[in-house]
Amino acid sequence: MTTLRSPMSTFLQHAEELFPYTQAMRRDFHKHPELGFREVRTGGIVAKELEAIGLEVTKGVGKTGVVGYLEGSRPGPTILLRFDMDALPIAEETGAEYASENPGVMHACGHDGHTAIGLTVAKMLHARRDELAGSIKFCFQPSEEGTNGEEVGGALMMMRDGVLESPKVEKTLSLHVWNDKPIGWLSVAKGPVMAGAELFSIKLTGKGGHGAAPHTTVDPIVAAAQIVTALQTIASRNVPPLKATVVSVTQIIAGTTFNVIPQTAEVNGTIRNFDLDVRKLALERFEEIVHGIAKSMGCESEITLKQVTPTVINNEAVAESVLQSAQKLFPDDDIDTSPYLTMGAEDMGYMQEQIDGCYFMIGSANDEKNLNYGHHHPKFDFDERALVRGAALMASAAADLLK
Repeated sequence: MTTLRSPMSTFLQHAEELFPYTQAMRRDFHKHPELGFREVRTGGIVAKELEAIGLEVTKGVGKTGVVGYLEGSRPGPTILLRFDMDALPIAEETGAEYASENPGVMHACGHDGHTAIGLTVAKMLHARRDELAGSIKFCFQPSEEGTNGEEVGGALMMMRDGVLESPKVEKTLSLHVWNDKPIGWLSVAKGPVMAGAELFSIKLTGKGGHGAAPHTTVDPIVAAAQIVTALQTIASRNVPPLKATVVSVTQIIAGTTFNVIPQTAEVNGTIRNFDLDVRKLALERFEEIVHGIAKSMGCESEITLKQVTPTVINNEAVAESVLQSAQKLFPDDDIDTSPYLTMGAEDMGYMQEQIDGCYFMIGSANDEKNLNYGHHHPKFDFDERALVRGAALMASAAADLLK
């Protein structure tokens, strides 16, 4: 059932009144988490709710994605509001009454909250559709956390299915509940906010042999060890100190038993940064270091690089509009406008490469309630009052873009 509101009702009041609905939806999604591109139940509920609200609904966009379409009373631009739906392959340890009933899968990043916020915002803006000059696509995206066996992740999959076209999207908004900051805080930053990320895999091929006779071998493990150490100099000695990059080796795979020097070794990890020039420099040095050390050790080397996400960069004009919307709702002390950068990656970067947008963050931690574990932790949970603030700002910001 759609809750109708007077045009004079504030977005914050409306979000507050809808909080029981938002909370119930969030807890249902939390109890029934689904991995990327498997959000069948979640997407089905989203579609049913959007149809009940009165939106035109398209299912199966990007496999399990759902798009709701709301047209205002007057002509104008089309904007897209994006909400991710997928969970993570983590066994939940929160002990919450609404804890995951899907073994080994949990909402450990807050996407259950994002989905619930999206449905709430749909209710709020449908009630105000006569005030809107333009249209809104409510994009409920699958598989933000990775490709989950597919060639690409959820954002690119939906883009390939035309989510930014027919009608063409001119601006985008997205958000994230953020447990690194307390409830009450929110960030509306201009410029980069989330890092671009590459995954790398290095395959080293030497000459295997007996561990008792290393002089007869070409040891890929020793080469791998030197490469791992040398890669750390990219951040400490090549990238300017006032810039940022991360080169993390997260996997070394080699050998099958204690007395055999293996033929091959594999080194895997990630490179992340915010700046295209830094990215270019980091990748150039990465290849020079890997191939140079491998050659000096007598090994052959092969590098595979895969861009996971580009940097999420907030458009200044759109971010300024969101900031002005936030200032109507919240005290200035709550709003952080300083550059806020995180090395976390987000495939919203693909959409914001093509469309001007703003990705903002809503503080969601509460130390007093012990709701302060980090994202992707098995005890991750957040203060659900953040849902009110997120819904209010998303709805208000969208409406302000369509005045």
